[in-house]
Amino acid sequence: MHKTIKAHLALLIVNIIYGLNYSIAKEVMPEYVMPFAFVLMRVGGALILFWIASAFFIKEKIDRKDFPRIALLAFFGVAVNQLLFLKGLSLTSPINASIIMLSNPIIVLIASALVLKEKISNIKITGVFFGLTGAFLLLFFNKSFSIGSATAIGDIMILINSMSWAIFIIMLNPLIKKYNAFTIVKWVFLFGFIYVLPFGYSEFKQINWHSIPPNIYWGIGFVVVATTFIAYFLNTYALRELKPEVVSIYIYFQPFIAALVAIYYFNNDEFDTRKLISGILIIVGIYLVSMRLKKT
Repeated sequence: MHKTIKAHLALLIVNIIYGLNYSIAKEVMPEYVMPFAFVLMRVGGALILFWIASAFFIKEKIDRKDFPRIALLAFFGVAVNQLLFLKGLSLTSPINASIIMLSNPIIVLIASALVLKEKISNIKITGVFFGLTGAFLLLFFNKSFSIGSATAIGDIMILINSMSWAIFIIMLNPLIKKYNAFTIVKWVFLFGFIYVLPFGYSEFKQINWHSIPPNIYWGIGFVVVATTFIAYFLNTYALRELKPEVVSIYIYFQPFIAALVAIYYFNNDEFDTRKLISGILIIVGIYLVSMRLKKT
């Protein structure tokens, strides 16, 4: 299989995971686990998995001159990203969070032009527009959408998280051409764990483990293993073959995937013309951005 196709499949898997994560993480917080404690569990669990996997499969050293960049990657991609996302999600709704995260590809597109000197072509703009329109078509007609004063703090946190993730994707680009994905993420998560430990430790000590039902343990495991360990690795892997704006535009698949899950697994929705059109628009948007990048 061609490397580019593998990268697109990796991103599809990542965004299936992220599409599920909004509701799964929301079930865990804050009733059973407080947000910062959840971040500590998420980062600590993934850190262990990354270092174990790296020990068995990849043995590669980082140049000392690259550690400052890795420390910054950990700050934006792990500490700020995860602390604000989970805290923000605990204060707002999954629908609100997913709508606000639609800003990410636009931020990445602008940042790519400013930092990486990528040309913002008409076809890239058109691709982002198609994807954004498809996602809006799904989300803005959802009755759970209720941005307002009651969710304002959480909504702002999700927006800052989106900006932080965009910075992470842009900053990661040079390193991913130099090192294996496992090598980068294991060090990023080591620094990240150091950053989040002061925030999450006190909340972690307050967890009443005996009161947590089995399905919530499953949710915690999903967030640690799938949303963190698998998703971070696959995102990093995809950046070896694809430009940041292609990686980011896949976020528009998340509400579509969440809608399909609601239809086929929870039977609380139905597949209609609106969802079909939104799915087509999202796919066309991804294709347009990817097609242009293949020519450059």
